[in-house]
Amino acid sequence: MTVQYLVTHSGGFHADELLSSVILTRLFPQAAIMRSRAPEWITPGADRIIYDVGGAYDAAAQIFDHHQRGAPLRDDGQPFSSFGLVWKHFGHDCLAASGVPADAVETIHASFDTSFVLPIDLMDNGALSPSIAGPLAGLTLPALLETLKPVFDETDPEAENRGFHAALAIARSFVEARIARSAAKLRADGLVHQAIENAGAGRVLELPMGMPFRPSVVKAGADHLLFVVHPRGQDWCLTTIRQDDDGFAVRADLPAAWAGLTNDDLEAASGVAGASFCHNGRFIAAARTRDAALAMAELAVAEALLTP
Repeated sequence: MTVQYLVTHSGGFHADELLSSVILTRLFPQAAIMRSRAPEWITPGADRIIYDVGGAYDAAAQIFDHHQRGAPLRDDGQPFSSFGLVWKHFGHDCLAASGVPADAVETIHASFDTSFVLPIDLMDNGALSPSIAGPLAGLTLPALLETLKPVFDETDPEAENRGFHAALAIARSFVEARIARSAAKLRADGLVHQAIENAGAGRVLELPMGMPFRPSVVKAGADHLLFVVHPRGQDWCLTTIRQDDDGFAVRADLPAAWAGLTNDDLEAASGVAGASFCHNGRFIAAARTRDAALAMAELAVAEALLTP
């Protein structure tokens, strides 16, 4: 089957059909997006995929709506939006088309579904209120995409379509970046795992470059690690390890005597030649050389172990 048309509803647009469009246009770049509620467009046919309109969910017929009575639910009873349905049926192929290695597709598909797709599904169905974000409610991705809708008294009949395509470009950038970041985290996992082995019983994890490390540290059960050192441009970075995914509490702070100091002042306070910076919040520091960064790390470890 050659897909010539990607059909979704006309009028106001929402995050679910925009994000569905990102996935489908990645797989069918030659297809035209048709925004319509006309029966001749929202009736299934061999040349089209219909989503977020049409009143039916039938993957074989290539129609993916969720507004009808008896709309599909996930295995755990949570509702799908069109985005969830499109991701369920086309997400694996989208990841492969995006260059994700075959052995990582299933892992990324599942994690993206949980962390990115499901919240959109729940918000679109009214099962999750954006108000839980508090003052940030208006800055969620669905809210920001909808700000590109035309204002209520816009009279240009093409304004809706222009807004849709402007929002589609932005939605695409978020989806592609999130997929790329997920793939990068998997690549980092192998590097961090090797660094953990290299560290042995030591308290300092040395990485070959800056990369996501906490998930791998937690997965490895490396609870003994307190600090991370890695090169950063022309200098070296010393960072703490957060205790949890949420919040800012860390396993150990950098020494209080270093807080907010730079260059000569930090060298004097730490006794390390080449120490160049320590954030006032004591969660990150920098040094001009690897040796200086490692020396700072060992001093930080020693102080942390003395702190009850």
